[in-house]
Amino acid sequence: MKTIRLLLASVALTLGLTQCGKTENSGPKKPRIAYMGNAIAPFWTIASKGAQKAGEEFGADVEIRMPREGASDQKRMVEELLARGVDGIAFSPADPKNQLDLMRSIASRTALITQDSDAPDSPRLCFVGMDNYNAGRLCGKLVKEAMPDGGSVMFFVGRAGQLNAKQRRQGCVDELLDRATPGDDAPDAELKGAKYTILGTRTDEVDFAKAKSNAQDTITRYPDIGCMVGLFSYNTPKIYQAVKEANKLGKVRIIGFDEEDDTLRGVQDGSIYGTVVQSPYRYGYESVRILTALAKGDKSVIPASKFIEVPAKAVKKADVDAFWAELKKLVD
Repeated sequence: MKTIRLLLASVALTLGLTQCGKTENSGPKKPRIAYMGNAIAPFWTIASKGAQKAGEEFGADVEIRMPREGASDQKRMVEELLARGVDGIAFSPADPKNQLDLMRSIASRTALITQDSDAPDSPRLCFVGMDNYNAGRLCGKLVKEAMPDGGSVMFFVGRAGQLNAKQRRQGCVDELLDRATPGDDAPDAELKGAKYTILGTRTDEVDFAKAKSNAQDTITRYPDIGCMVGLFSYNTPKIYQAVKEANKLGKVRIIGFDEEDDTLRGVQDGSIYGTVVQSPYRYGYESVRILTALAKGDKSVIPASKFIEVPAKAVKKADVDAFWAELKKLVD
């Protein structure tokens, strides 16, 4: 009997060891990847769709995190994810300068990449996104087309300190002032060029009500303003609402970023001249693809440049229908 008991114990131990590292369905354990935005907005809903699709295609469990309070929420969420042992985090820093310690902590415990907004001084493995400075120059070209005789311009954004916001604004300013090389202007600086006057930048800390009131206050303070530019996805619809309520559609030119439904409708009907679109779907998709490969030991997905570019493009009335139809195919 003793021999039989020892034999049974040995079999049980062998079975237990055989099952270690496997899931209940006897398949290999999936990498756990976290995808984190820097706010709650429709832009991030599209990005999440891409992240989830990549999880399905490449065999990863994807956790989506969208912070309502920006950097403070991101810190709490990161700590929770690290405690649970995720295999990689795709991070969009809300305040890159003051989040370096947080990103160092992430990189010391798991794979870190940045997406949408970069932090080049951090130990991130790569950045997934567009060249925000060049996208800003593209935005500036739209302003020139919409207002060829010149005039005054105000910028609107959530967080002026976020790197993508700074680069977009600077690119647009340099284009309007006909600079060949990047400047380094303070967000609140008033700048005068040969044809265009930059009035400044209004920030709202991703408060949608404040975003609209900033636009309303600008229209009141500058009744002859020529163009209002939204640098974050939700800014343009709020500018549109304020301009419409002031009965100034067609008088005040509106230029935006991204592809919120209200922005695209405005481009369709001509009340918004154009918008510079990214591809948040691809941000999510590429981020999860890269982190899943890294979790499986494939380091070839990181290019020498450490930059996975998803190019920006301008969408105007002539091409908005085709763009929107393609977008709906991705997210529906």
